[in-house]
Amino acid sequence: MFVVMNRIPVNPEYKTQFEERFTNRAREVDKMPGFVRNQVLRPANPDDPYIVLTVWQNQADFEAWVNSEAFQKGHAKSGTLPREAFLGHSKLETFEVILDTALE
Repeated sequence: MFVVMNRIPVNPEYKTQFEERFTNRAREVDKMPGFVRNQVLRPANPDDPYIVLTVWQNQADFEAWVNSEAFQKGHAKSGTLPREAFLGHSKLETFEVILDTALE
């Protein structure tokens, strides 16, 4: 399994609008081969970033998503929030799962 984590620092004044973007998302990623799940994590500490996790069967499936037309369609609304909605740049991190107790 391959996990992609995007840390997004959101201005607390825009948290409702940010969350609505995911609630009303295009759902294009759900149709992609190798896609397992998507989670959006609201920080308990308002100074911490939101975390957007996607889980994939493997890295190749994730890369196919990023290079797809569906990715462009799924992210078409990503520029709809103003710059001040974010407290900095997002940070994308990727991981290979070495242990998942749900699979044991």
